[in-house]
Amino acid sequence: CGQPLGWSPAAQEGPPRQELWLASSLAPLTALCHMQLKVDFFRKLGYSSEEIHVVLQKLGLNADTNTVLGELVKHGPAERESAETPAPAPAPEETESENLKPIVIDGSNVAMSHGNKEVFSCRGILLAVQWFWDRGHKDITVFVPSWRKEQPRPDVLITDQYILRDLEKKKILVFTPSRRVGGKRVVCYDDRFIVKLAHESDGIVVSNDTYRDLQNERPEWKKFIEESLLMYSFVNDKYVPILPLNWSNLNSCSWFWS
Repeated sequence: CGQPLGWSPAAQEGPPRQELWLASSLAPLTALCHMQLKVDFFRKLGYSSEEIHVVLQKLGLNADTNTVLGELVKHGPAERESAETPAPAPAPEETESENLKPIVIDGSNVAMSHGNKEVFSCRGILLAVQWFWDRGHKDITVFVPSWRKEQPRPDVLITDQYILRDLEKKKILVFTPSRRVGGKRVVCYDDRFIVKLAHESDGIVVSNDTYRDLQNERPEWKKFIEESLLMYSFVNDKYVPILPLNWSNLNSCSWFWS
């Protein structure tokens, strides 16, 4: 959001009264920026600005991301919109890629799997994205906690971190919010973002996590996860999907036969 016009480092050297005035002037601006960041994030998940503002007014700007998302999920915006808005007729020139299901990738699960559960390997995410892209899927979303953008530490290893930024610029990767409170990192529950987006878009979840807690949270999610979870493996640095027998999505996966 930047500093207000007319601000300069020299202002900090002024009397305490000037510092108090500066702090009080920045407070509304900081609150406005904080609210806009939240609105922008939830709009990426398919919610309208009106729905987000209603929930934020109800819960307050200090409500954590999981609480806000939980309240938005209760309203089921995608279901209401689909019921009220008739589906457009497909264009005659519709391509095969438009018939393929959206792909939602659990970035943390894939990266740690490629790194043998010891290293967050961003290359694993790239291999998975490239695999689906080469087979016609253009609607691909990867979720990764935003703290993975930070400078890596010896006890939290990460490789090829630049890949995260590159995928974000291509509108493929989305960073889920995180912040520090009292020196401790507070992260949102990104599994909920993954399952929610895949469920509302009738997509496929790429992960080796079975999301048992979320299956117990909502009956419709349980059925969806059982039918739409696509597990995988890495063999000689190659991404390999593992298709379950009698998978209901098999007919929508033309790449399986190629």
